[in-house]
Amino acid sequence: MSEEIDNMSWNCRDIYKVREQRQPVNKKKKKLGSEKLRSEIEPWLTALSQSEHLSLLLGSGISSAVHYLAKDEVGAGMAQIPFSVFQKEINEAAKKSAGNAGRGKPNIEDQIRVSNEWIRGLIIYISGDACRSKKVGKCLAKFKKELGDGLAEFANRVLDCERNIIQSKNSALAAEYLMSFLISFASRSATRERLNIFTTNYDRVIEYGAELAGIRLIDRFVGTVNPVFRSSRVEVDMHYNPPGIRGEPRYLEGVVQFTKLHGSLDWSTQDDVIRRYALPYGAEDIGTYLDDGCENLLIYPNAAKDRETSEFPYVELFRDFAASVCRPNSTVVVYGYSFGDDHINRIIGDMLTIPSTHLVIIGFDDQGDRIRRFYRKVKRPAQISLLIGKHFGDLKTLVDNYLPKPAIDRTTIKMADLLKARGVAGPHDDYKQGMK
Repeated sequence: MSEEIDNMSWNCRDIYKVREQRQPVNKKKKKLGSEKLRSEIEPWLTALSQSEHLSLLLGSGISSAVHYLAKDEVGAGMAQIPFSVFQKEINEAAKKSAGNAGRGKPNIEDQIRVSNEWIRGLIIYISGDACRSKKVGKCLAKFKKELGDGLAEFANRVLDCERNIIQSKNSALAAEYLMSFLISFASRSATRERLNIFTTNYDRVIEYGAELAGIRLIDRFVGTVNPVFRSSRVEVDMHYNPPGIRGEPRYLEGVVQFTKLHGSLDWSTQDDVIRRYALPYGAEDIGTYLDDGCENLLIYPNAAKDRETSEFPYVELFRDFAASVCRPNSTVVVYGYSFGDDHINRIIGDMLTIPSTHLVIIGFDDQGDRIRRFYRKVKRPAQISLLIGKHFGDLKTLVDNYLPKPAIDRTTIKMADLLKARGVAGPHDDYKQGMK
């Protein structure tokens, strides 16, 4: 990496690195337009998207990008919960937790995590002591109620964003680009393994886009009326037998494996069973659909009832993530994830120790320089492609110019072969070379 790029922040700059480039390049200094960049980037992403194993890791950036297309604003943030008791202690601990994770300013996830630990500690502290229980008990009950109310308010803000996406004046445009984004990666060759989609989001934006695009999502939930989380059903798939053809069944098109690493607004736990309950997309109030409030809402790091319950789904989900990406000839495309979760970064770092793997990072910005720090820490520049900045991270620009168009690739290649056989050379030959 050049000394200039190495020492400067990537935030508020358009940084890219693809193909044989040995170091990241500042787009502005090279004065490159979309057409020139497309000839470099699109064939490269198209080739990577047909790797033997392909995974898509999506963070809050995908929801913000779709919401921005629909309503010209990024949507709900991660504002903290105001407490009337224990506020100082929670804030200090949340700040320390965020600092340890390299996030800088704490968000609601840090606050929820610390609050749950605080509750468990106070319960242990007052157990068996009537005097302590009397002094602390009322404050603890008030604190738990405020935490539950804060979770409900946060969940309703996320539902507001879902509702904005489907009710705003540009909802059709947002839906079109969301579908195109997902289809660009979901259209896999029949000889390739299914696309794996992983997300840290609690909302259902990906599910919404997949439904519109006709993509079937296979997750760990089994059932129709009241789906239940199962550990044994991850290998379920959809195949078909072509008429008149013998041999192994072929994959049904438009099917992907889907994992929500941090849980979802429509997951809850009761009687040691995790269920996906019927929560309409963009509902007005989540409390209407939960019998016992948000106490058992499974969004990470809400600890629900106890430690064992909170560990169960997330341990299974992260095992799926590690098993999917840490394999030879695997490509992981990251969009909208800020590299603020150590447990996810560790798995990606382990994946890159396998020489045949590749990581593509696409982001609107690099606040806190977390992406740059990760890039330097893993020391695998040949295995990492970068598309960072407002130009590359903009969903509309990305879909229109740089993402693969698998629906026309096969036809384009056949046309290039036909023109070559007729002795006609043209730009299609270059395109075909980029596909190889």
